[in-house]
Amino acid sequence: MAFVTWLNRHYEERGPLKWLAFLLELLAAVALFLLMCLTCIDVVGRYFFSRPLIGATELTEIGLSFVIFAAMPVITWRGGHIVVDLIDSYVPSVVLKLLAWFSTILIATSFYFVAVRIFAFGARNLRRGIVTDFLFIPTGYVIQSIAVLSWIAAVGLVLCTIVGTLRPNKEQP
Repeated sequence: MAFVTWLNRHYEERGPLKWLAFLLELLAAVALFLLMCLTCIDVVGRYFFSRPLIGATELTEIGLSFVIFAAMPVITWRGGHIVVDLIDSYVPSVVLKLLAWFSTILIATSFYFVAVRIFAFGARNLRRGIVTDFLFIPTGYVIQSIAVLSWIAAVGLVLCTIVGTLRPNKEQP
């Protein structure tokens, strides 16, 4: 089976968003695999050779941030978060669409402004030369990547809500 056929079968997004979803999930999967390898090497070194892997904690923290924040945009624009729908059966569908738009605007705005603060924090860490304790990795780049992934989540959420609203057959998330 060709890769594009597989991608079209497993990803419901359209156009560039499909490729972005694939790349973000690939980044999260690779980071998770490397975390698994890192943990195995650290445990074997710690318990069988009494030599833990230096900087394993730092690499685990950085890897977890990539797993979480690379998956966040895809989960957000697919509507994969927990949703409480207590009023859905009592409220007309027009009101539900308005509430969906309101929540989209609120969530996307929150992503945007939190990402602005996170990016500024990363820039401040870079200016001050703050690095991790053992491996001396500049923390500012990791922090700024979190901000960029949050911006991608905000833009993707708005785009998917617009597309979902314009498609009459597609149910609104």
